[in-house]
Amino acid sequence: MGALAAGIAVGLAALGAAIGDALVSSKTVEGIARQPEAKGVLQTTMFISIGLIEALPIIAVVVAFLLMNK
Repeated sequence: MGALAAGIAVGLAALGAAIGDALVSSKTVEGIARQPEAKGVLQTTMFISIGLIEALPIIAVVVAFLLMNK
């Protein structure tokens, strides 16, 4: 049962991260299309945001492994 719960938790975290990455990327492209001169600032902010969003599934995997070992 613990393995199933861990798998579901990791899967949902990955799904949430994928949706978050897609939203951030699409809004960045939209912002660059509206203001091309702000490309550098927008890309930097996008990469930081995607990095923070991608931390969620990594943390979920660690928590799942910890819960499975109990």
